[in-house]
Amino acid sequence: MKITLTNKAVLNLVKKLAHEINRYQYTDPNYSTIRIYPIPRGGIAVAYALHGLICCEIVDKPENADCFVDDLIDSGATCERYCDQYPEKPFFALIDKREDEQFNNKWIVFPWEQTEKKQDESGTDIVVRLLQLVGEDPQRGGLLETPHRVIKAWHHWCSGYNKEPAQILKVFEDGAEKYDEMVTVKNIPIYSHCEHHLAPIFGTVTISYIPDGKIVGLSKLSRLADMFARRLQVQERLTSQIADALFEHLQPKGVGVLIKARHLCMESRGICQQGHETITTALRGVMLINPEARAEFLDSTK
Repeated sequence: MKITLTNKAVLNLVKKLAHEINRYQYTDPNYSTIRIYPIPRGGIAVAYALHGLICCEIVDKPENADCFVDDLIDSGATCERYCDQYPEKPFFALIDKREDEQFNNKWIVFPWEQTEKKQDESGTDIVVRLLQLVGEDPQRGGLLETPHRVIKAWHHWCSGYNKEPAQILKVFEDGAEKYDEMVTVKNIPIYSHCEHHLAPIFGTVTISYIPDGKIVGLSKLSRLADMFARRLQVQERLTSQIADALFEHLQPKGVGVLIKARHLCMESRGICQQGHETITTALRGVMLINPEARAEFLDSTK
């Protein structure tokens, strides 16, 4: 979920932060003027906003500061890095996701991350910084539209987070009467990204189930696989999620899922060996406990 902050909302947060810093300042009489180091880049706007509310001086080097300020504590990695290096200096932020339930697990957009037309630039800014990190010039002609394209692509690649199995798995009783044999959709293409390196995973999934009075539209099996694939994944979890969702919502006698996939995190980095397939299976119900049903499913995947 995204929260887009208004200027008024940020001002209220700044006032609250100023009060918090003032309380810290008054506990030490040596700090008549507190020296603030703003964390690049979000902390800069916060520091200048604080300048009109508290008696402070903005410094250019962290070693010269009495405290640090930032716009956001997300994972806490930046905060921990500064606190480890300067343990005697407190770290302040407008929003600390670790402590504030209102903002926990939300994507926060500040006013300085928006265009005049209120378009969110917080994501594209990340891509610009990534291009700079790898040594590219984001202003080069061929890269000018890249940040927007990348954000659009990642919204598509991760669109599975906005869907739930119950929305997809509409079941039918009409047509299922007296049918209790295995139903299989084979070699469904899947495209995902590994959660460790954000590298592509691609391959096929075969899904089988044995009805118990209810069936599901065949295209829904493909949609179910695609929904879970379009999230950051490991193949083992992806296989289990498909099987568990089908077993829970369709309530068949048994479910079998087999995925064959290639992982570019292994092929294009590290060991750099191409052409390997990783195979994972998930069996539920009679396909797990009945040797004949299990053998029938595995034979159908060959």
